[in-house]
Amino acid sequence: MPVEVSGSLAIPDELIEVRAVRASGPGGQNVNKVSNAVELRFDSAAWALPAPARARLARIAGRRITAEGLIVIDAQRFRSLEQNRADALDRLVTMIRESLVAPKPRRPTKPTRASKERRLQGKSLAAKTKKLRSRVRNDD
Repeated sequence: MPVEVSGSLAIPDELIEVRAVRASGPGGQNVNKVSNAVELRFDSAAWALPAPARARLARIAGRRITAEGLIVIDAQRFRSLEQNRADALDRLVTMIRESLVAPKPRRPTKPTRASKERRLQGKSLAAKTKKLRSRVRNDD
């Protein structure tokens, strides 16, 4: 069953590989016996994604993406294997949804004349205050 990202976009099952691995950290004897952590591998290079979204996905994935375009997500937040699997899939879907949203272009702005004047008045006021703090010189 494909994983739905948005209304018109879904990830085919053959691009996602989920493996059960042993979790690290505290947990007593249970952590040594049971493989509850999940390692999810998603082949983003084989998935049809627009080039700008692919670049944003690579930036969002950061060090979790390999040179071949494989996104590796480790999930060991929960004690249950199913919860960890759902967590890993949810994190992948969140990353992909984030990459599909194009950033709003920044429009350069200029300060208004009044704001420039306010800034200069503030500077001159600070200069006067500092001048009053200095020593009084006797010129007699």
